[in-house]
Amino acid sequence: MTSEIEIHGTVADGFEAVREEFAAAVAEEGGSGAQLAAYADGHAVVDLWAGAEVTGDTLTGVYSSTKGAATLVVALLVQDGVVELDQPVARLWPEFAAAGKAGITLRDVLSHRSGVIGVDGGLTAAELADDRAIAGRLAGQRPYWRPGSAYGYGGFVSFALVGEVVLRATGRSLQEIFEERVRAPYGLDVHLGLPEALEDRYREVLPGLADPEELAAFWANVPGPHSITGVGYGLNSRPPLDQVAFINTRRVRALGQASAGGVGSARGLAGMYAAAVFGLDGHAPLLEPETIGEFAMIHSTGGDLVTGPRGQYALGFQATGLRYPFLSANAFGHGGSAGSEAFADPRSGIAFGYTRRRFSFDWSYPEHDRLVAAVHRAATAS
Repeated sequence: MTSEIEIHGTVADGFEAVREEFAAAVAEEGGSGAQLAAYADGHAVVDLWAGAEVTGDTLTGVYSSTKGAATLVVALLVQDGVVELDQPVARLWPEFAAAGKAGITLRDVLSHRSGVIGVDGGLTAAELADDRAIAGRLAGQRPYWRPGSAYGYGGFVSFALVGEVVLRATGRSLQEIFEERVRAPYGLDVHLGLPEALEDRYREVLPGLADPEELAAFWANVPGPHSITGVGYGLNSRPPLDQVAFINTRRVRALGQASAGGVGSARGLAGMYAAAVFGLDGHAPLLEPETIGEFAMIHSTGGDLVTGPRGQYALGFQATGLRYPFLSANAFGHGGSAGSEAFADPRSGIAFGYTRRRFSFDWSYPEHDRLVAAVHRAATAS
């Protein structure tokens, strides 16, 4: 079956097995389109793509991989001394102190320990597209648990809080700073706000496929919209949010909200982590070792109230070294619900990016394990 789908792109010597694993993953997914890119110690070693209407330059919605890009901005501002992780958010944003939130720090927000994961009654799709609108609604919201006592993922809203802190501290949006300090200097294809001129390169995210019995069994076990899981995933939005339609809406891509509104390619995602940790194109790494150590440190693990035991976090980033135990303990990055995955492993020298166009109907992406393992084996063997 793998021979029926043409695989494009290149791999470095020693990475041939990665091409074979990618071909198998694309075939299993149905050929709707995917990209895979990787760097080893700052050098491009994998650049592959396949599927309908997909090239190496194709852009698609990366959902929560956006959080990795947004966290990189925060890490740079912390490194510069512009924002402080352990300062209460309300010192910069007084309205946020309402309803028992006066003591919540930026570290609490980034480690998903704030309890502010949504709003009673939900947000509309129009509000969810706009970080300022989200922040305005969250300012008066009481946390869903006592801040610091537990952790849980706010899939669509958590980085609107981060963005408001950045705006209050700098007078500029998180998206503007990302463009100036991260994307533009390297020409990266990761956008927190996709320009109209690049719309012709965007390919819509496609709904997941499943037979009716599988789909019925899945939806029979989905938590209620007003449960902790429902609030954290935006299931209590008004009307219920269509996640596929969300990122395929031009306004969402144009605003580039910092939790889930990013657009990019595998090249862009891998290049972003390579630039951050290893350096690219003759530039020094964006992050200093001390900053990497702080943001890669595991902060929240043991049982995410929203996502369950697989929700494990560093600071803003996911704790990728726990997700893939063959990586080092301080590997960090962020995946997205449409199937994107991206991370850096400072010890093994890997920067990884993967995108796919089609959702999995149950948000599971087993090819991630195989592709990451194949890249890791090749990189460490060479």
